[in-house]
Amino acid sequence: MSIKKVVVKSLKPGSYFIVDDEPCRVISIEKSKPGKHGSSKANITAVGFFTGRKRNVITPADRMVDVPLIDKRSATIIADLGENLSLMDSETYNTYEVEKPTDPEIANKIQNNSEVEVWIVMGKTVIIRVK
Repeated sequence: MSIKKVVVKSLKPGSYFIVDDEPCRVISIEKSKPGKHGSSKANITAVGFFTGRKRNVITPADRMVDVPLIDKRSATIIADLGENLSLMDSETYNTYEVEKPTDPEIANKIQNNSEVEVWIVMGKTVIIRVK
């Protein structure tokens, strides 16, 4: 699993970090000023990458959080296997299987020999878009 650590105050909308073992995309982040008895806080609103669940996290702004390293690749759809799709990586020519996307915008565009963008996040491979 490829993860790095960053400080909460360096996160920006659109960046990713891990909450409860799920990568989440930051939608908004509000940072407060340090008070008389404490450090500054960050109020983060994020959406789960795999589940789409919305989460609110309040944490000290100087705390370290885990950030997933996302491997973005291109692949070609070779075959429809029912629940899964068989893909071939455009660089290494390795073949592998990926679950069919549930998003109707992506699912309706999928055909054999279509080129897709694939993200590998925390060991799980997901189709992001059809090119």
